[in-house]
This record gives sequence, C-alpha cells and structure tokens, in this order.
Amino acid sequence: MARPRPPVRVALVDGYDVVLTGLAHMFDQYRDRIVVCEIDANAELSDEIDIVMYDSFAQPESDQSELAKLVANPRAARVVVYTWNFHPALVDSALEQGVHGYLSKTLPARDLVAALETVHAGEQVVSEPPRAGTSTRALDWPGKSEGLSDRESEILALITQGKSNADVASLTYLSPNTVKSYIRNIYRKIGASSRTRAVLWGVAHGFTPDHHRIDHWLGGP
Repeated sequence: MARPRPPVRVALVDGYDVVLTGLAHMFDQYRDRIVVCEIDANAELSDEIDIVMYDSFAQPESDQSELAKLVANPRAARVVVYTWNFHPALVDSALEQGVHGYLSKTLPARDLVAALETVHAGEQVVSEPPRAGTSTRALDWPGKSEGLSDRESEILALITQGKSNADVASLTYLSPNTVKSYIRNIYRKIGASSRTRAVLWGVAHGFTPDHHRIDHWLGGP
C-alpha cells in the first residue's frame, strides 16, 4: 500500500492580519493536504517551507525585486504569487523573476489547494485571468465589513500608505480614470469627504501594513 503523501507546508506572506487569517481559513477543510506553517514573522521559524505564498494585497507589485528576494530565500523551496492583478507585464515579470506559480484570488479553495500541490510537484502554474468584476468572496480583507470590495480596499490601502492617484494607477495597472472611479466609490462607502479623511479612516480601520512581516521574508531584521 502506498504511503500517504505528507501535506504541503505553506508560509503566507502579507502585511495585513485580516488577509492572512482569511487566507489561512481557506485551508481549514484541507489540513491533510496543506499545512500553514507561518503567519506571524515575529515567531522564529524552524520548519522548512515547501511554498511561500505571497499575497500581493496593497503591496508594490511593480517592485519585482521583492519577488526575486523571495525566490532566492533558501528557506523556501518554491514561491507563488496570489493576486487579482493579471496584467500581462506583471505576469511575465514575475515568471522572469523565477516564481513557480501565479494564482488567482478567484480560485475556490479546492482549486487553490490543487494548484499548490501541482507547484509542489515541480510544475509551474499560471491561473486563467479572472473575469472583470469577479471578486474574492471567500476571503477577508480590510474594509470588507464596511462594504468595500477587495479592489476598493486595496486602493484605499495604497492611499493610506501615501500613494498618489498616479502611483496607484501605476502600481495596479489601472487607468487613472478607473482609479478615480474607485476612489469616488470608496469615499461614498466610508463617508469620507476628502483624501485626508479617507487616510484617517484607513489608519483607524487596519489599512496600515505590518512591514516587519514582509521584511522578515525578504531578509530584513
């Protein structure tokens, strides 16, 4: 009788507690196949990791040096990007940096688990680009309870980090007009009358990332 395969050991890398917790809970029914080994970078990591799963929520996706550092990290056998942004330039750049998977946040849990197992087996996996308007309904993100979509929350998180509209458009590969439309919807939903008010709301509602967690995996302190 064949011996059962051990579960894939996954480390989740993101600067937002609610995003990490929601992602970890996606694997609750698949604990025999996926083990989440790390969420908190403040704890010393002794396990070897099969896959580092980099959730790109409100991270500077155009800064591909981050992905290169993750790929070069000897503690991780493989690296996958977990994102809603499938702009061809981003996908091509990530693959050139050596990532082993580029996975969509619209994947249901069973398909996400299967994709991670395929990556662990040595194959490269790139999801089909999500259809326009498709949301990651199974996950949590800052502002979800206030009615913000995942993309609206990501844009608000970038604004809270001090990014201009031009910066947001560049980082998300959205047009300036699309960014302005998202921002108008954000203001309406959170009751903000100005950018300053929106930033203050963001700071008060968990939109400030914990960069220490990201730095930990990138070789920082």
